[in-house]
Amino acid sequence: MKYLIVGLGNIGYEYANTRHNIGFMVLDALAKASNIFFAEQRYGAVAELKLKGRTIILLKPNTFMNLSGNAVRYWLQKEKIPVENMLVVVDDIALPFGCLRLKPRGSDAGHNGLKNIQAILETDVYPRLKFGIGNDFPKGRQVDFVLSNFNSEELQTLPERIDTAGEIIKSFCLAGIQNTQNLYNNK
Repeated sequence: MKYLIVGLGNIGYEYANTRHNIGFMVLDALAKASNIFFAEQRYGAVAELKLKGRTIILLKPNTFMNLSGNAVRYWLQKEKIPVENMLVVVDDIALPFGCLRLKPRGSDAGHNGLKNIQAILETDVYPRLKFGIGNDFPKGRQVDFVLSNFNSEELQTLPERIDTAGEIIKSFCLAGIQNTQNLYNNK
């Protein structure tokens, strides 16, 4: 069994610790905890995790957020992974900070990375793990907010929430989406 776990974010030092890059942060933490390393490959940084007979490809697209679908399509095809075995880790301003929601499908909710993935794959039926980043910004300042760093209060609990996101990813690959939703979506 093969899985593709896509962490959404923007490449470049200036974006490294921003809210919009939580997908990259989750994959970096999972790789570090698993003692594996990313290597630059076509369309992104890629690491391979072996877990109880499963191969899990971790992908951080280098296409910038708005073109993430190109990287996703390439790696799904290259590794011959069905779309239901893909999980996209994405920031979500509609969820309170640190809230984690696993969904089997859904709209792009205005997120440009999801919008591009759905356009390229021609479907909104693919699993995604939404990581709440909150919405504490004045009207019209959404872009500034998602491209800002986490505040000091958020940084205190961020590592724990990132670790939980890693547990959700492993559970998704081992126990499936339904069981994982039952375990984690109400926490």
